[in-house]
Amino acid sequence: MGEIYGGHLVVKYLREVEGVSTVFALSGGHIDRILDGFYEYNMRVIDVRHEQAGVMMAHAWSIFGDHPGVCLVTAGPGFTNSLTGLINASLDNVPLVLLSGTAPIRDWDKGALQEMNQSDMVRSYVKWSGLCHDIKRIPEYLAKAFRIAVSGRPGPVFLELPPDVLNIKVDESEVVYPGKGTTLRACMPDLDSIKEAASLINAAEKPFLIGGSGIGYSDCDKELAEFIDKTGIPFILLDNGRGALPDDHPLSLWDGGQTAILTALSQADLVITLGLRYNWLLLFGEGFPQAKHVRVDIDPAEIDRNRAADVGLVGDVGLALKALNLEVKNNKHEGWVKGLKDAYLPLAQEEINLRDKPSDPIHPARLVELVRKAAGDDAIYIVDGGDISYFGLMGLTAKEKSGVIGSASGLFGCLGTGVPFGIGAKLARPDKKVIVLSGDGSFGLNAMEFDTAVRHGIPIVCVISNDKSWGMIKHGQELVYGGDRLVCSELGEVHYEKVVEGLGGYGEFVDRDEEIIPAVKRAIESGKPACINALTDPTVTSPATLIFVDSLKME
Repeated sequence: MGEIYGGHLVVKYLREVEGVSTVFALSGGHIDRILDGFYEYNMRVIDVRHEQAGVMMAHAWSIFGDHPGVCLVTAGPGFTNSLTGLINASLDNVPLVLLSGTAPIRDWDKGALQEMNQSDMVRSYVKWSGLCHDIKRIPEYLAKAFRIAVSGRPGPVFLELPPDVLNIKVDESEVVYPGKGTTLRACMPDLDSIKEAASLINAAEKPFLIGGSGIGYSDCDKELAEFIDKTGIPFILLDNGRGALPDDHPLSLWDGGQTAILTALSQADLVITLGLRYNWLLLFGEGFPQAKHVRVDIDPAEIDRNRAADVGLVGDVGLALKALNLEVKNNKHEGWVKGLKDAYLPLAQEEINLRDKPSDPIHPARLVELVRKAAGDDAIYIVDGGDISYFGLMGLTAKEKSGVIGSASGLFGCLGTGVPFGIGAKLARPDKKVIVLSGDGSFGLNAMEFDTAVRHGIPIVCVISNDKSWGMIKHGQELVYGGDRLVCSELGEVHYEKVVEGLGGYGEFVDRDEEIIPAVKRAIESGKPACINALTDPTVTSPATLIFVDSLKME
């Protein structure tokens, strides 16, 4: 051992203790010694064009990779640029580590370059924020950051590293390396509540299971499969848990999409909710008063939030399912499942028919179906936008966990996530085709990250549903104010594929049904970051727009 710079110590800990293989960053003077550490330890760093996108890439890495995503930003505007991505990760309960430079401690309160109170700005949206003021304690602070990010209800953490800690040396023999912070210690619900929940499940005649990201982070595919096979309960999996059991499982209701979810919730006598919040997308839990509720969540505060549970199981979803599997009885519920499908499939048939019928202009539901046929169900699909998010999430099939995710469909409704999420997913899963379905408005927010993809050789394919507008806003204005009062919602016909070509990627423009499959296949075969700009019907309004308008109580 010899002397080591603080910035190099950061990278050494990340690589050798936490096993971090990739960091997303944008350069800056305050963090330059950490950047030099990437060179010293031959660690992969993906330098982005905007810090917002860097955090979003780290967000996607947290979903698809083998460790929490890590993003490094510089002080001041580098930090403030990261906030949109950070808050999106917070509301999505993603275990993400944001490292930030800050003004030198010796110059605080003197008017230093990019001096600001960064910690107070993020404290309400991170699980923990810290400032490392001693070079010897860098590993301790990093371990704490990772430990808090993954423990309990996951979420982002924030750690400031000032240059007067990063740019000095310490004898490494004086540094204590703590244990790996990402070691998980899951908690188990109490057994009395398990037995009570099993009693409700065994007695239910019309049970329905709905699961969310808690399933994804628990890594409980095996336990969930055993529970469903044993109980015969129909289910829907959402968010980052979608695909833990494939969408085409015999008991999955994804063949009816949103219609199936609402039908099941309205008719069920028992709703089992696993790692999912009752937010506005689920009517705050208020739309199905006839049902009893069994709720499983790692966070005790969620158990009775918005809708009180009849039985609440506080703990890890996988451990809860493992215990329940010992208590629940074998069942089939064939009549209940058939009745559900008979009720919702006719209602969903019109939308299903749109996928199979050639259209001119191209209907977004048809675009989704043709992209699916071209890329296959084994691809990872990231959906970003307004109306296209609805058609993408309804029309695609997840074959594995997080195989289809709506990067803009969470609580934050954050647009522009698609391209960064696609890049993060492809880096974490280089063996998979990664397809981004994006609205044209959403695409423009982080389009320059195609430069990042080209420089680093990250071959994602982005298919734009180009309706020449901020579609959800435009159609909302039409519904509320009339078609002659459109303001700030029209974009025109823009050739985004030319932007990607100019950055060194592959691009095609399509406006006919029969062009879509060949274009997507050529994009995949190009081996380059690629953009297919597909002109779609600007008159199509998705059901999601109607829900959006109603949620704002617009009249």
